[in-house]
Amino acid sequence: MGLLDKLETIATTRETLLPKGINPFNVVIEEIHSATEGTIDGHRVVLAGTNNYLGLTFHPSCIEAARETLLKEGTGTTGSRMANGTFSGHSALEKELALFYGCSSAIVFSTGFVTNLGAISSLAGPGDVIVMDADSHASIYDACRMSGAEMIRFRHNNMVDLEKKLSRLGPKCKNTLIIVEGIYSMLGDCAPLAEITALKKKYGAWLMVDEAHSMGVLGEHGRGLAEAVGVEQDIDFTVGTFSKSLGAVGGYCVSNHPELDLLRYVCRSYVFTASPSPATISSVREALRVINSQPQLRTKLWENVEQLYRGLEHSGFELGPDPSPIVAIRVPSKEKALLAWKAILEKGIYVNLVFPPAAPAGLFLLRCSISAAHTSEQIEYILKTFADLKPMMTDAV
Repeated sequence: MGLLDKLETIATTRETLLPKGINPFNVVIEEIHSATEGTIDGHRVVLAGTNNYLGLTFHPSCIEAARETLLKEGTGTTGSRMANGTFSGHSALEKELALFYGCSSAIVFSTGFVTNLGAISSLAGPGDVIVMDADSHASIYDACRMSGAEMIRFRHNNMVDLEKKLSRLGPKCKNTLIIVEGIYSMLGDCAPLAEITALKKKYGAWLMVDEAHSMGVLGEHGRGLAEAVGVEQDIDFTVGTFSKSLGAVGGYCVSNHPELDLLRYVCRSYVFTASPSPATISSVREALRVINSQPQLRTKLWENVEQLYRGLEHSGFELGPDPSPIVAIRVPSKEKALLAWKAILEKGIYVNLVFPPAAPAGLFLLRCSISAAHTSEQIEYILKTFADLKPMMTDAV
């Protein structure tokens, strides 16, 4: 078998999976008009699948902060954090993130994916154990494999199964890292974090929470699920991304353990990856200030969430278990999901189409992500479009 022969199998699978003329996995947004509108295939559309939860990609002060830094410091660092890639902005943002979370230290990474890849594979290694929710993000799975630690999955949000797994580890719990997410990215459900922290303390394990989709969204100050349920003091490591509520690209890990700073010397995705551009860092610093000073954005986001979730629920769609900025509509088959996605786009709405293995439990999903920047009228249009096209998305005759 030649080196590239295996790719022919992928080509065959793609042709089988995707009918001619439909490719939801390579959509090009030709123009961006605002946080909620763009142009696709020459048509103006409502963007309802971007994870831009607070709409900060177009916030005037974030754009101005990035512009000023771009003019002062150029387009990029051209180096890793350990070489020439740590500018004053990187260090300032780390201090500001630590202050935001009430933690002693923070490390900024180039993306959310490499945050997980680096932090997890540096914290855990051969002889250690990682116990992770089965619905965890691909970056967490990859990090666990890279670490060399023993990897144990527990059934999604199933505390009986988690305790069973922990109880079997015995003394190894002191070398065990539990990893869960604040809001899970496919169905929009939350981890039962209060119960998880109780089990963590009972068995003497360590706990990491990925707040990628919950930072800026949950909690009185937007710190995420741990703040919302009052267990921040029980979280050993919090990781997150700049590419959701903060409207940019990058990632971070914060902790009260002083050893966190030592990860800079062993974390390969920190040592060997070019650091985020200065303009990006400045926009994130400003976005963090906006999250702190404008809680009304979070209020508006949740008003929009309720409007969409309850409207779809009233129309009889099968949704994720709870309202969140991720609203996932379950569709009974691949064929129906593909055709419905295309029809929705033709009506002027872009949503995400998610197939297994990205979607859990073999589900086919039309995934909306809602923003504080969406207007009530835009959400009403989304609801009307889904209601009109409902026969395409159900088994009903």
